Parts: sequence; structure tokens; C-alpha cells
Amino acid sequence: MIRPQLPLNALRAFEASARHLSFTRAAVELCVTQAAVSHQVKGLESQLGVTLFKRLPRGLMLTREGETLLPVLCECFDRIAETLACFQGGHLREVLTVGAVGTFAVGWLLPRLADFQAKHPFIDLRLSTNNNRVDVAAEGLDYAIRFGAGAWHGIEAVRLIEAPLSVLCIPDIARQVREPADLLQQTLLRSYRADEWPEWFQAAGLSNLAVSPRSIVFDSSLAMMEAAQQGVGVALAPPLMFSRQLAADAICQPFPIHITTGSYWLTRLQSRPETSAMAAFKSWLLTQ
Repeated sequence: MIRPQLPLNALRAFEASARHLSFTRAAVELCVTQAAVSHQVKGLESQLGVTLFKRLPRGLMLTREGETLLPVLCECFDRIAETLACFQGGHLREVLTVGAVGTFAVGWLLPRLADFQAKHPFIDLRLSTNNNRVDVAAEGLDYAIRFGAGAWHGIEAVRLIEAPLSVLCIPDIARQVREPADLLQQTLLRSYRADEWPEWFQAAGLSNLAVSPRSIVFDSSLAMMEAAQQGVGVALAPPLMFSRQLAADAICQPFPIHITTGSYWLTRLQSRPETSAMAAFKSWLLTQ
């Protein structure tokens, strides 16, 4: 396709003038004279056959045509600037956008990110956290790390790690619960998956006991564990993701009993081609 020659200098002069509503301030930004900016804009208006500004005694006012052109130019110049910023020291910097369930991000990924950065200095990682409810397509993610059984429609999933659930609480509460049945006298902290505590009690051999009515439901394991560390109750959470708190004796695991309800998975849209940055991140994750 033959593209018309674009008057880039004139377009830049118009965009700067439109933002400042002043040829003088645009000239300062572009390091040229006011006359040069005015000349460029007049030439653009002549080429397009429209008036882009109303010249006023104390500045400029955009016409309807100018208001139509400005946002398009702003978006284009911003995209050019972002692309040029990807080149650094003779290398192309790639952006990698990853969403991760907060528990995995804080408990496992963040302590290891320095290693990833050292091995892949030209990948700009953009990390967002969620409570395991994520829309990969709508959020524009390259990857999503989520917890579950590994079956999501239209999604390719690579299993990363199992994270069994066990009882976690502060030392003071741990001293009060000498056997699993003692937990029924405590406030049970749980996720929105109501079957987790009954499954744990069944694994502990207490399937016939009624679960304590005192419970608090959280949409995030991080928030649930913060409540547990403040002595609000006992949590059912993956010890692997809270190993630092366990090592510091901020929390205890009073019983070795655990249940497995799923794994953490690295997921992407099946329709999403794998970039070199995505391949590098997946390879690094799997070697960890």
C-alpha cells in the first residue's frame, strides 16, 4: 500500500501548540522560533484544506477539525515514545504483563524476582495481583498465575507447584489447640470455598463433628493470614506460601495434617502467541 508522505514536523508543531494553546510555548518546548511553529501549522492547514485553530488576541482555540485531530496525534506520539523507550543500550526491551494470585505473588514470586531480573535485564515485568478471579483477555495479560485444577476454557495451563492447606495460627492459639477437635472452640478463618474446613476435619478423622459457627470469610489468603497473625482466629492456608512467617515464629502449624485442593498454574490464552519474553519467564519459573 502506498502511504502519503506525512508532514511529521508540522504535525508535531500542531500537537504541541494544541496542548499549550500557544505558538510561543510550543516553540519553547520544540526549541524553535515562534514563527517556525506558526509557519508549520499554517502549512498543515493548507495541506489539509481546513482551519485547525482560531487565532485569538490572547492565544489559540481549537476548531472542530483541530479537536478531531489532536487526540489521534497524542495517542500516536505516545505509542512512538513508548516503542522508542524499549530500545536501550543496543537491546530491545520487551514488556511482559503477568497477573498472579496475591498469595503466590507475595509468598513465592516476589522473593525470587531479583534472580529473574538479573538473568533477564531487558524484560520489563509488569506484575498485578488478584484474588484468583482473573480475565486474561480483558486484562490484556500475557500470563496469569492462578490456583485451581488446571482446567479453564480456551486456556493453556502449565502446572507450577502444589500448595497443600494446613492449619496456621499464632503461637498463643497453638498452645490452646492440643488436638484437632479443639479448633471447634476457635474462630475459623476461610476462603470463599466453603468445603475446605470440612475436608480438613475429615482428614483429621473428625467428619462427624459440627464445625464451629464462628467463622470469617475472606476473598484473599493474604488478608486471611493477616487476620490470623493478629490473633483473630485460625486459618486454613498453604504453609509453603507463608514460610517466612513460620521461620520467624510469627505463626505456627500446630498439626501436620494437610489437604490438597489444587495447584498453582501458569496460564495463557491458547490464541496468544508466545513471545520470547513469555518463553523466558516460563522457563525461569519452571527451573525454580
